Amino acid sequence: MAQTSLDKLRILADAAKYDASCASSGAEKRTAKPGGIGSTTGSGICHSYTPDGRCVSLLKILLTNYCLFDCVYCINRRSSNVKRARFSVDEVVELTLGFYKRNYIEGLFLSSGIIRSPDYTMEQMMLVAKKLRRDHGFAGYIHLKAIPEASPWLLEQAGLFADRMSVNIELASDVSLKKLAPEKDRGSIDAAMGQMSERIAEAREERRAFAPAGQSTQMIVGADETTDEAVLRTSASLYSGFRLKRVYYSAFSPIPEASPSLPVKAPPLRRENRLYQADWLLRFYGFTVEEIASGGEGGMLDLGIDPKLAYALKHRERFPVDVNSADRELLLRVPGLGSRAVDKILTCRRQTRLRWDDVARLSGGLRRARAFLVTADHHPARLIDRADLRARLTPPARQLSLFE
Repeated sequence: MAQTSLDKLRILADAAKYDASCASSGAEKRTAKPGGIGSTTGSGICHSYTPDGRCVSLLKILLTNYCLFDCVYCINRRSSNVKRARFSVDEVVELTLGFYKRNYIEGLFLSSGIIRSPDYTMEQMMLVAKKLRRDHGFAGYIHLKAIPEASPWLLEQAGLFADRMSVNIELASDVSLKKLAPEKDRGSIDAAMGQMSERIAEAREERRAFAPAGQSTQMIVGADETTDEAVLRTSASLYSGFRLKRVYYSAFSPIPEASPSLPVKAPPLRRENRLYQADWLLRFYGFTVEEIASGGEGGMLDLGIDPKLAYALKHRERFPVDVNSADRELLLRVPGLGSRAVDKILTCRRQTRLRWDDVARLSGGLRRARAFLVTADHHPARLIDRADLRARLTPPARQLSLFE
């Protein structure tokens, strides 16, 4: 029995849930030309609400979940016994436009299994974006997953029509990649990322459009023995080497008929959360991987508290710091102070010595900062040395009511 578009959508939308794409920020503001359709804003996809309160989002699907590759950790691997489906280029275009006109979505996230060849699959995804842009004047957001084994020409063509491109690094460890995804090659992945980085930089200098929202990648966490420290080292090298906008962390999800080389249980979801928090410290707070890792044990982050608090508790000799004299780097390491609050503090203290109430008006997280911060009228005395400081700063977990 032939599959309907709805049958395909059920299969391929479900298959796409393993791809991380929760952010689309960075796209330039763009409105469709007369006769076209769609728009983007500088703040990303989820920027407006319908009258009934729905937040518009991405149509997130695979072109197909058929795949020539047999990556051990992937539900859509060649040897997997799952329902298969495939969209044509025109079907994806029609679905995107149809959902957009109904105000269900603001853009498209498109990935795919490998069919026929990497070049053929990349060409099909590129044609979806090209038809939306050129034939239908679609000005909404488009995120394409690039296939690193595809030809450089096809990757460049895709970047002309997509807002964001992403090349999945898959695993932080080269050894694990060879073991669990032997058909994939880290050299090809790095080459594709390097090509994207160069073209994006050139386009910005020449003030022309090429993946204006930049590029990102995704790492699977918990499918191997790689430590959080090793994951963060890989992320740091990707940010510095390829100027990525984001590294996404995806907790490994156990799959049916799995290989014995895979864990039988998924890692704690809190591990994924802590990695995102640590990633934020890397990108916006000037932390090094060594500083972040020092807050945990054996290369793993502390799951019980956030990485910034873990660092402060492990390095109590560096605290408390004086809000009226400490430099920006040190203030950014105070739990409870965000980067915006620190910048406000630096501006305000030029005019006056800050008191506790002054800092409270600039930051909403001072409950945690009390033990680590000195102001004109506050000194934590020996609070920083208390053995129960961690317990005081992390209230015990409680079961929430459905109606809270």
